[in-house]
Order: sequence, then structure tokens, then C-alpha cells
Amino acid sequence: MQFLMMRKSVHGLRRSIFCCAATLMLCLGFAANVVAAEITVFAAASLKDALDDWIKIYTTQAADVPAGTRVRVSYAGSNALAKQIENGAPAHIFISADQEWMDYLATRKLVLPDSRRDLVRTDLVLVAPAASKVAINLATDSGTSLTTAMLAALGDGRLAVANPDAVPAGKYAKAALTKLGAWAAVEPKLARTENVRAALAFAARGEVPLAIVYRTDALAEPRVRIVATFPPNTHAPIVYPAAIVSGHDSPDSQRFLRYLSGDASSATWARHGFVPLR
Repeated sequence: MQFLMMRKSVHGLRRSIFCCAATLMLCLGFAANVVAAEITVFAAASLKDALDDWIKIYTTQAADVPAGTRVRVSYAGSNALAKQIENGAPAHIFISADQEWMDYLATRKLVLPDSRRDLVRTDLVLVAPAASKVAINLATDSGTSLTTAMLAALGDGRLAVANPDAVPAGKYAKAALTKLGAWAAVEPKLARTENVRAALAFAARGEVPLAIVYRTDALAEPRVRIVATFPPNTHAPIVYPAAIVSGHDSPDSQRFLRYLSGDASSATWARHGFVPLR
């Protein structure tokens, strides 16, 4: 009898241990689901410094972001990113440097229209290596005078510009130079790059005498100086829209985009020279 009671006792203990272990595993599994959030963002290359800075704050300080949340970002020209999304790349969020590439995805129903919002804006500037003494006044020069000034500044060198056929920064640059009457003369002198940060790098390394980039790019690179700012009426407003990619709507994506466009992000954007839009 005593032996049977001992067997029942051991059996009951084993059941208790098994139940506790199963409960623990379920809890750990639930916790893993909570903290394992991972968001993939496709963003215009010109956002890198500001967005990297903001993501650090978002993943460590935002009150309702699950611990362990990871945000992966792929930076490139907006055109390249939009094409990748069109071809099935697994992005959750797309941030473009212009409205056109966001429209491109929207017309193909590849972003959620209700999630789309404008985040920030910036300006278009002409930059030179920091030691350069070149002076060009885009506010007063146009036509022949601007063409003469730019060709003189370029000499035997090139004007670094993101590909004006596809990349937003290049398209803005082409529009501005066309408006100012200098495009036809300057176009043969272009050094076309895959994105605006590549154009910035050419000027920073002294490989070109001039480059056209965003003001926020120039502020992030101490090896260049801003020669002049293109007047706003020479190109479309430089606005960065963001949206959730179709098929990737989730509380995590919604939260990320909500914070990105909210009051809490304004200080980070401003610190990097962007003007927040709300």
C-alpha cells in the first residue's frame, strides 16, 4: 500500500512538473511573439543620418514599442527601391524622396493609400569641396550669366548629380537648371550617380568641383560647403512621403509610421536639417 501511494505521489509530481514546464514554454513562446517584431524599411538614401538616429530612439525609448523590436533599413535611390518593391521585395514601409515614385507604387496598388503621409521637406543646394573658393549666385544669375559662371567653376571637371532620368534629386536638379537656363550647357558636364549621397561623396572627396544635393546632405558632410541654394520656384517642393507597403499592414508597421510622422520625431528631423510636415 505504501509503495502504491509513493508511485501515485511521484506520478503526481511528474504531472505537476510537466504542466509547469508546458505553461512556461507557452509563456516564453508568447513573449517571443511580443518582442520579435521586425520591420523592414526602404528609404531614400538622403534620409540615412536622420533615420538611423531616429530609429535608435524609437527602439530604445518609445513607450509602447515591444522590447527587442528590430528595424532594418535599405537605403538607395527612390526609383531603385520602388522597382524592388514592385518586384516583390519584402519591405514593410517605403519612404520616397519625391511624390512621383510613391505615386508609381500607389497606381499599382502596392502601398496602402490610407497610410500615406508627407513626413519632411528640404532644399536643393549647389555644393563644392570645403576648400573651394568658387562663388555662384543662384538667386540673381540665370541664363548666360549662370551658364558662364558654372562652366568657369567646373573647368575640366564634372558636375555630380544623381541620375536626372530617374532619381528624385537628379530630377529636381534638372528642373532647376532648366528653369535657370543653364541645363543645355551643363548637361554634357554631368557626372551621373545612382543616388544623391554618391554625388555628395564625389564633392566631399574633391573628385568634382561642384555637386547638386539636398541641404540636409550637405549639412551631414563637413568636407563640403554650400555654395548656393536653388530658389524654391525653380523646382517642385522636395517632400518625402511615406506609406505602408501592401501586404505588410500590421500593428508594428502602423506604430512605426505613426511615431515617424508624430510630434516625437520632430526634434530628430530638425536636428538633421529637415522641416517636419504634419
